[in-house]
Amino acid sequence: MFIRKSNLLVRPLAFVRHLNIQSGTVISTKCDANSKKFGENYNYMVQLVSALKQRTNKILEAGGDKAITRHTSKGKLLARDRINLLLDRNTAFLELSSFAAYDVYDEAINSAGIITGIGKIHGNECMIVANDATVKGGTYYPMTVKKHVRAQEIAQENRLPCIYLVDSGGANLPHQSEVFPDKLHFGRIFFNQANMSSEGIAQVAVVLGSCTAGGAYVPAMADESIIVRQQGTIFLAGPPLVKAATGEEVSAEDLGGADMHCSISGVTDHYAVNDEHAIHLAREIIKNLNRTRESRFGEAFESPLYSSEELYGIIDQDLTKPFDVREVIARIFDGSKLNEFKKKYGETLVCGFAKLYGKTVGVIGNNGVLFSESAVKGA
Repeated sequence: MFIRKSNLLVRPLAFVRHLNIQSGTVISTKCDANSKKFGENYNYMVQLVSALKQRTNKILEAGGDKAITRHTSKGKLLARDRINLLLDRNTAFLELSSFAAYDVYDEAINSAGIITGIGKIHGNECMIVANDATVKGGTYYPMTVKKHVRAQEIAQENRLPCIYLVDSGGANLPHQSEVFPDKLHFGRIFFNQANMSSEGIAQVAVVLGSCTAGGAYVPAMADESIIVRQQGTIFLAGPPLVKAATGEEVSAEDLGGADMHCSISGVTDHYAVNDEHAIHLAREIIKNLNRTRESRFGEAFESPLYSSEELYGIIDQDLTKPFDVREVIARIFDGSKLNEFKKKYGETLVCGFAKLYGKTVGVIGNNGVLFSESAVKGA
C-alpha cells in the first residue's frame, strides 16, 4: 500500500516489515545442570569418553614396540611422523576411520594398517593416504581396501589432491580372496586414481618403502611420483619370486630401486635421499599445482550460548530414552541459533539452517521415531 504525497509515492511506516535473514531463533534450554539425573548421565558419559580415549591411544600404537623398533632402525620415519612433516606447521589433521578394522580380525590390525585424513600443504587442503608398515608390513586387508577407497571418494567429491605415502607389501595373501574380485575391491583404487587424474585432481605418490604387487600400481599411475634411495622399491614380484621363477639372483635395489626407476624405467619422477627429502619434494609438488586457495573459515562467528560439556548430561545412560535434539543443536551451532523449517509438521525430525564457524549449514536431527511426515519433511 502506498500514499501519494505531492508527486511521490510513500509507503507508510505501519506497513514496513523489517526482516533480518542473518539471525535465527535462539534456542532456550530446559536442561537443569544441577539435577541428579544430569549428574548421573554426565558421570556415565565421562567414563565412556575415557574408555574411548584409551582405545584410541591403543590404536595409535600401530604395530607395537617391536615392529616400530624394526621400522625405525632402517632410518625410516613412522607413518604419523611422515604426515606431521608433510603438513603445514600448526595446522590440523582431520583423520578418517581410525577405528577401521577394530576387533574385525583375529589379531589387532590397528587403523586397518593405513592412515587417511585431510590436512593442509602450503595452504591447500589435501587427502593423505599413508600405509603403516609397522602393521603387517602395510599389507592390504579387506578393511584396508575399503578405507583407502573411501578416502579417494571423499577426495574426488571435494576435489582434494591426493598424496599417497606408500610403504606396503600389497595384498595380504591369506585374505586375497576378499581383496581382489569385487567392483569396490583393490582394483577400484587404481580406477579412482585414473579418473581423478583425468579430472585434474592431482595424484602424488611418495615411495618410502616396499611397493610390491598391487601396491606398485599406485606410483606408476600417479601424476608425479617420488622414491627414496636404498629404501623405496617398486616391482610386481620381489627378488625371491624372481629367483624361483627364473633362477636369476637380483637385489631389490637393482630390480626396482630408486636408481633404476629414475634413470631407466622412468616410472618415478623425483629422487630422494631419505624420508625428509622425499616429503619436502612432495610439498613442493603441491606448492606448484597453482591452485586457488579458498579461505573457508576466516570470518567471525558466535560461540554457542551453552557449554558443549553439558552434552554429557543431556544424553541418558539408557539410549532408548528420548531427548530433545534441540538441546544438542543449541550446544553446537553459532549463537545457539536455528532457523527451523516446518516446525509443526513431522515433529520427530528437526530441520533447519544454522551457522557453524560462520558458515551456513543445513541441520537435520532425529527427535523420535520417524513417521512418513518426518521423512517427507527431511526429503
